Amino acid sequence: MARELFTIGYQGATIDTFIASLLANNINCVLDVRALPLSRKPGFSKAELARRLNLVEIQYVHFAELGTPESVRENLKITRDYSTFFGTMEAYLAKQKYPIEIAYSYVIKYKCCLMCFERLADECHRKIIAAKIKERDGNGLKIKNI
Repeated sequence: MARELFTIGYQGATIDTFIASLLANNINCVLDVRALPLSRKPGFSKAELARRLNLVEIQYVHFAELGTPESVRENLKITRDYSTFFGTMEAYLAKQKYPIEIAYSYVIKYKCCLMCFERLADECHRKIIAAKIKERDGNGLKIKNI
């Protein structure tokens, strides 16, 4: 059976519903791919999120290198041009071979879920990261958005 890599966005979720989704899918490792793991939403900033996940035996790993650079985030806010955003992120993430390799090492050991803010994976750079990890795996990895 092929390995799976899950992705999730916490937009519109509470910390409790977010964790419930992870548990419902038997996730035991969250790979946070936000450049800045801060949130105004209670429970989603790095230290508190790691603490809450630890309570339910889910490992937390932050990959700042896989997050969207500030200039790219700011340009997207202004232009809302997702085509340019995804092209820029594709080029940026193509240079992040070592962080992708480390993320992949978690994927082969744990049932992992990439997390970011955007609820819809099609509006988030995590879909590119998932594709890069899938490519590293030889394209047998199944990607599931929850």
